[in-house]
Amino acid sequence: MKIFFGLVLFGLALSRVLVGAENPSPSPKVSVAPLAFKHATLENGLQVYTAEDHKSPTVAVQVWYHVGSKDDPNGRSGFAHLFEHMMFKGNEHLTTDTFDNLTENIGGENNAYTADDVTVYHEVVPSNYLEPILWAEAERMSSLALNDKNFSSERDVVKEEYRQRILANPYGEFYLDIDRKSFAVHPYKRPGIGNITELDASKLPEIRAFHSTFYRPDNATLIVVGDFKQEELDAWIKKYFSAVVKPSEKIPRVTAKEPPRKEDKVETSYSPKAPLPALAITYLAPSVRSKDAPALELAEEILSGGTSSRLYQALVYEQQVAQAVSCSADLHEDLGLLVFRAVLASGKSMELARKSLTDQINDVLKNGVTQAELDKAKTRFLTSKLLERETANGKASALGEAVVIYGDPEHVNTDLAKYQTVTTAEIKEVLNRYITGKKRVVIEHLPESMKAVSKEKVEKKS
Repeated sequence: MKIFFGLVLFGLALSRVLVGAENPSPSPKVSVAPLAFKHATLENGLQVYTAEDHKSPTVAVQVWYHVGSKDDPNGRSGFAHLFEHMMFKGNEHLTTDTFDNLTENIGGENNAYTADDVTVYHEVVPSNYLEPILWAEAERMSSLALNDKNFSSERDVVKEEYRQRILANPYGEFYLDIDRKSFAVHPYKRPGIGNITELDASKLPEIRAFHSTFYRPDNATLIVVGDFKQEELDAWIKKYFSAVVKPSEKIPRVTAKEPPRKEDKVETSYSPKAPLPALAITYLAPSVRSKDAPALELAEEILSGGTSSRLYQALVYEQQVAQAVSCSADLHEDLGLLVFRAVLASGKSMELARKSLTDQINDVLKNGVTQAELDKAKTRFLTSKLLERETANGKASALGEAVVIYGDPEHVNTDLAKYQTVTTAEIKEVLNRYITGKKRVVIEHLPESMKAVSKEKVEKKS
């Protein structure tokens, strides 16, 4: 409770500091104690980052594998996601409930997630249970029970996730279309969740090949943050992880380059599940490692961060042309997308919604954002980052992201300062850099009932 109220007071103080500034300042207003970490590389190539933190008698362990949905084999989308599940199926030393027994049974937790560029496994346990977690993570890195029974059961689980998240969601396929139709060649276009047809076509030997190719020590980063003794931790890491063999084959990397767009495109689809039309407008954006990333992320917060944001106020509250609207700077390791989305209000036309959304985009390109909007965005953004870093797991996530996604461990100690020095002029300049004069993809997702109306219009014109 003390932490919560302390952060609330910090947020108020931060707001006063930022809002009270008459002119944008080039220097950060709030300083945060740096995260002191240590780095080591084992002979098998495993990268190890550790940070002692004795504020709580707990420890967070994360293993970041540098493989995500962009690395799925051609025609096999969903492999990285499927493997996230397979990693919990055990081996000759691990049962399928080992990680639950080692974490949840003692008040801890464990989970995993798959993203475009990485797959991450994470646990939080009382610090006196650290050693068995390290043993278990090393075990599943070295070998898995990759058999027909486990493969079939987890493939069925992933397929059921697809049914729930995509097929049962009125706008599930619309969100998949945003990536599928916005990227021309880059594998970011493939759905990370996979699809049923490609999952059904997959074979066990392909799964084994995927594991041996990417789940290896020289493609992994171990993060440990929390209440431990460094000398003791180093001995455990050496004991369990040094025995994992590094394959001799080179790790394949995605080399595809997304070409510049040559023309505007409009992609239209129809769905029997969508109760109302939905619209997305996308522009190609830079890598998350770009110097423009902080300005783009703060622009996202200004434009769609909550009900008081610019897009919500304009399209939902004032004009009432949409029931939901958002903007995202969806930045990845290789490149990203700027995405503007809206689900239309009942009775509103797609033409009106597209014009309203385009007008808002053009307004921010021409007139920029206000200092008050930027101050508020910084306060919200920085407060969320600081809340995350109050826990060992949050610190571990920030450190892992810095190492693997940004390719710069020190990013964990420099990122907050970069956000604070962004100016209104910089946001305007960066948005214009990626939108003005650039080609866009417009994605329209319409109820099936509108298909006959569209066909009738086309027939009348002809």
